[in-house]
Amino acid sequence: MMLLISDANILIDMESGDLLERLFQLPIRIAIPDILYREEIEPGTPGLELIGLCLLEITGEYVAYAVNLLKKYGKGPSHNDYLALALAKQEGCPLLTGDKQLRKVALSEEVSTMGTIWLLRTMVEHNIVTVQQTLDAIEKMRTAGRRLPWSEAERILLNLL
Repeated sequence: MMLLISDANILIDMESGDLLERLFQLPIRIAIPDILYREEIEPGTPGLELIGLCLLEITGEYVAYAVNLLKKYGKGPSHNDYLALALAKQEGCPLLTGDKQLRKVALSEEVSTMGTIWLLRTMVEHNIVTVQQTLDAIEKMRTAGRRLPWSEAERILLNLL
């Protein structure tokens, strides 16, 4: 089963679109650094590990790698974002992120990325949600102040009809 490492951004998008539980119906494992979960996700949305989110520990070597990323690329992405990227590198798998700056760093570090639109399309392709449900979800995300390329998202999803 494919493993993807997520940053907080993706989980917040899915929560804003009321799709968190459906996200974990995908035939993929979604993981997050345990420290990122404890600091950013668990206080507002506890229990995600009970519905399918995997919490993984970053080894000392990759914590040092994350610290070096901060020195190398600066404070655009947060320290926890760099930890998510380091975990993706550690596990040799793609990073789920909607953060443009983090995507640029991941590209420079040769880590592939996927985002919210990819997840929505994948949920439609696996018959977990309908196109209309994803369009409703992105409207909820927009209303909640999330940032996506809205017209691109709608175009991609409408092409699935």
